[in-house]
Amino acid sequence: MTPETRLREDICTIAKSLFDRGLTSGASGNISARTEDGGLLVTPTGSCFGRLDPARLSRFNAQLSHIDGDKPTKEMALHEAFYDTRGAKAGAIVHLHSCHSVALSTLPDTDPDNMLPPITAYGIMRLGKVALLPYFMPGDPAMGGAIRGLAGKRSAVVLAHHGPVVAGKDLEAAANAMEELEETAKLALLTRGMTPNLLSEAQIQGLVREFGVEWD
Repeated sequence: MTPETRLREDICTIAKSLFDRGLTSGASGNISARTEDGGLLVTPTGSCFGRLDPARLSRFNAQLSHIDGDKPTKEMALHEAFYDTRGAKAGAIVHLHSCHSVALSTLPDTDPDNMLPPITAYGIMRLGKVALLPYFMPGDPAMGGAIRGLAGKRSAVVLAHHGPVVAGKDLEAAANAMEELEETAKLALLTRGMTPNLLSEAQIQGLVREFGVEWD
């Protein structure tokens, strides 16, 4: 099996796992991942994560021109912006319409610079600060502009009324970080109004130093 064939299979396997566990539904969400030649494999527009065909994934060359497969997701601007601004730190991107992170994005007192409270160590370690971006119509190229405006300083964002987008060093890292984001958003909602004991600033900074977390 070639590396590209393996990557195609992995994208579909991870996508189905996310779908089967209700982290995205219907024909929502998209995934992209870097190929060995610097190109991309991308889930097609209008596709369901539960029924992806590895052979029909959209294929881009290193110049990010679509060269094979089905028509790609209409949210390529999101993916391109993350790859451009994160460079070698971005080997894959996962975008979902997951329930808890979307719900948290609609609440008026959610901090747009760091929308997740410091509830768990792994929320800090795998995500750093998560930016809340404003609402954009799905497919609006301005979403890419909003990502570029972060200048590569965030590996994860949540689009208000839409869903989270996470970039990772590879496909597994991006998927794991995405799941951590959704679980932390769920915890934030479950404990909302209960004045939970959160990680202290000293504890956060200890994690930042120990694990090289991007935190500004």
